[in-house]
Amino acid sequence: MDMGTGLMLIGAGIAVGVAGLGTGLAQGQIGAAAVGATAENPKMMGKGLIMLVLPETIVILGFVIAILLWLKS
Repeated sequence: MDMGTGLMLIGAGIAVGVAGLGTGLAQGQIGAAAVGATAENPKMMGKGLIMLVLPETIVILGFVIAILLWLKS
């Protein structure tokens, strides 16, 4: 394995790791707010679930970038 391939795979790992870390932090805040909103008004549960799903798209994007980098190597 040459140096370029190794750096590319490290970049793929960083892409997934940082995306996962950012999503985890965001979901923690959103989850707490969603539980509070649902406690006050049970009709807010659907909106809270939708808001919890939105940060997951960041991890999916990081995973797609990692796959594209891996396939390029």
